[in-house]
Amino acid sequence: MRVVMPLVLVIALALIAWAGWAIHLQGFFGVLVPYVAALIFVVGFCMKVVDWAKSAVPFKIPTTGGQQKTLDWIKYSRLDNPFTPKEVVLRMFLEVFCFRSLFRNLKGELRSGPRLIYGPTKWLWLFAIMFHYGFLMVLLHHLRLATYPVPGPIAFLDRVDSMFQIGAPPIYLSGFLLLAGATALLLRRLLIPQLRYISLVNDYFPLFLIIGIVITGMLMRYFIRTDIVAVKALIMGLVTFHPTVPDGIGAIFFIHLFLVCCLFAYFPFSKLMHMGGVFMSPTRNLPNNNRAVRHVNPWNPKVKLHTYEEWVEEYRDKLEEAGIPID
Repeated sequence: MRVVMPLVLVIALALIAWAGWAIHLQGFFGVLVPYVAALIFVVGFCMKVVDWAKSAVPFKIPTTGGQQKTLDWIKYSRLDNPFTPKEVVLRMFLEVFCFRSLFRNLKGELRSGPRLIYGPTKWLWLFAIMFHYGFLMVLLHHLRLATYPVPGPIAFLDRVDSMFQIGAPPIYLSGFLLLAGATALLLRRLLIPQLRYISLVNDYFPLFLIIGIVITGMLMRYFIRTDIVAVKALIMGLVTFHPTVPDGIGAIFFIHLFLVCCLFAYFPFSKLMHMGGVFMSPTRNLPNNNRAVRHVNPWNPKVKLHTYEEWVEEYRDKLEEAGIPID
């Protein structure tokens, strides 16, 4: 049921968009829905990040995987146990762009004996790289629909993405990478019993939604003719706040656009928010310098300190009477 329900929901969303096109609600699905989805995405994303930023960090808890900085003659791990803000920035860069912790991840497996065996899971890192970079490439080369003239970097990226041209139209590798990565992550949840047991509806829904977006995009590009000039006119009207819905845009485009809008509106309330959350995680964005810098818990109430000198002055008479030296 946890698998069927999100699949049925994505199919229902596609049918809603198709029905809207059939009864001539192109203005609703082509103008109002994108604006509402963009507003929900921006406001929801910002509110979530601000809420995380306002949260107190009672303990300094950076994840460590190497030697901590101690004495100068002991070499420490700058990436796995950063001591300075610059080292934290370098660690975050490798984490965000290379998924370094996932690349170094190990999987424990209990085998006959019994024996606990640890092994690498590079295949998971590969699928994650394919999914995320495929998604990034798709988003970037879609910018050619929202800009005029098309910026040079976007045009260059478009040529790189379609370098292996086989016939016409050119085949975008990023779309196949995204589809392969999303499908692999979905199959991982379906085929691994331990992962399937803990997976919920909100784990499957974004995967089915992204797969639906990719499939409708591929159908629109390679199989079902779509008036790209009219599509660009619609997108340019949206980004310039002069919306217009040209005639001749087929149902497949409105299905694709509606699924994209659903993804953007759902984004701030889902696990996809790890895109912004990774920068706010104290396990990643803090240096491990507890021995050099005191971390004060902001939740602790202010305490009036009573120093040793003040204590001596308070009980001087009693200390001298007892013969206890106070110097």
